[in-house]
Amino acid sequence: QVQLLESGGGLVQSGGSLRLSCAASGRTFSNYAMGWFRQAPGKEREFVAAISWSGGSTYYADSVKGRFTISRDNAKNTVYLQMNSLKPEDTAVYYCAADGGSSWFPTTPSTYEYWGQGTQVTVSS
Repeated sequence: QVQLLESGGGLVQSGGSLRLSCAASGRTFSNYAMGWFRQAPGKEREFVAAISWSGGSTYYADSVKGRFTISRDNAKNTVYLQMNSLKPEDTAVYYCAADGGSSWFPTTPSTYEYWGQGTQVTVSS
């Protein structure tokens, strides 16, 4: 079992920045690829960003490319999502997820075994 706990969400004005953190516990964090997803009211959960177990590969949704940066610190068992130039359409609950399987499809929610409880990000215009 892996437990994931997100933090860092909040209310920010358009153009502002936030950094989300996701702290993992329970198993060897460096064995897991990590992803960030988000879900806005009335919409399906969508992929935001993902990072391989080593941090050597990263993936981004087109809507956040150039504005968001995913990173990880395996010594701290934490993955981060730095969000800059935030827009009102970025408003959502943000979830981190962990995948320890042999086949990893970064953008696909069903590939991830473990999920956090989510943290709310609200961007005002």
